[in-house]
Amino acid sequence: MKTKALRLYGKKDLRLEEFELPPIGEEELLVKVISDSLCMSSYKSASQGAEHKRVPDDVAQNPTIIGHEFAGEIIGVGARLKGRYTEGGRFSIQPAMRGTYQAAGYSFPFLGGDTQYAVIPKCYIDQDCVLPYSGDAWFYASMSEPISCVIGATHASYHTEVGDYTHHMGIRAGGKMAALAAAGPMGLALIDYVIHSDRRPSLLVVTDIDEARLARAASILTAEEAERHGVRLVYLNTSTVGDPVYALREAADRGGAGGGGSRVGDGIGGGGFDDVFALAPVPAVVEQADAILAHDGCLNFFAGPSDQAFSAKFNFYNVHYNATHIVGTSGGNTDDMREALELSAAGRINPAILVTHIGGLDAAREATLHLPEIPGGKKLIYTHISLPLTAIADFREAGVKNPIFAELDRLCERSGRLWNGDAERFLLENAEPI
Repeated sequence: MKTKALRLYGKKDLRLEEFELPPIGEEELLVKVISDSLCMSSYKSASQGAEHKRVPDDVAQNPTIIGHEFAGEIIGVGARLKGRYTEGGRFSIQPAMRGTYQAAGYSFPFLGGDTQYAVIPKCYIDQDCVLPYSGDAWFYASMSEPISCVIGATHASYHTEVGDYTHHMGIRAGGKMAALAAAGPMGLALIDYVIHSDRRPSLLVVTDIDEARLARAASILTAEEAERHGVRLVYLNTSTVGDPVYALREAADRGGAGGGGSRVGDGIGGGGFDDVFALAPVPAVVEQADAILAHDGCLNFFAGPSDQAFSAKFNFYNVHYNATHIVGTSGGNTDDMREALELSAAGRINPAILVTHIGGLDAAREATLHLPEIPGGKKLIYTHISLPLTAIADFREAGVKNPIFAELDRLCERSGRLWNGDAERFLLENAEPI
């Protein structure tokens, strides 16, 4: 079978090509990929090429398919997998396998998200990384991978007790939590999950320096919604306060009661946070996170830097006397992804809040290479259509010349300006095939 796919050959060398897939083996699956969400990690691998930990050294001779947040339909089942998988079954995939840096979207010539068809090899079957999906919107399944990353991060954080060497895993239930540089797509996923999961803090302070991103976050994930779940949610623009560390400590002291309950004013205070998540690989953000840790506070460095020499100051006096500590996570495991799929299916979290742009497979190359420059949240690629990458906010203007965008705008307006299953179905039925 032939497929069109976006393949990585080296640093900033992505090519949309058509080529032949090999026949599947007895313990392999042939799948039709429907949707793939672009991830900043794909931009990093495209920028670094073979220097990336997950990209093979010989990628120039044996290109890999890029993209790892994808979902689709099983269309071929190897002889030894009959009964375990069925043709027509919907799936989402956990790209990160245990015990290896190899991953879909980075390391395999025939498996990735930015393709029409792919072959899932035996190693993914053996690790149970092909997850059944019963929902009716493909993009929900694509979003399960990034959501699993924030779920995994909250599970990886830990706390201790004086005189006890046991690590109690997970964010502190009923504690105080801060998410720094967190008004982007992964920050929204973290806020949504923390508010609606079974293990919640009593206070969550979210910071950013982009007022537009903060305003959008506050309008989608409101303080009122968080309050209904027992969480005091506060948004803080750290570019508008005299001293962000003091303002954050004040917020921790006051339980988020400043600024009318939705914003934090400038001020000096003590206090600290049990759990702090740093969502940008910026030394100042990491150092802010360190400075606001409470006793036994856990700093989760969630952002993955491209610079292999990235470093920041860390207060080791507090490590010794206040038991502060740091963890880092990259991706989530299969159980985290199952949890993401279950919460989405139950309507407890809403993956649609992450999506701001829609495009076809022919838009994936430029979007991936310029991802940091494109504002907004997740860029969702539908791999069997031709469509320029377009912001949902621009659908109405685009609809003046293109009736497809006019209808997409109407369907998104009906759902609060969010991408949705009806819009997806209309797009897949009416867009130009690639």
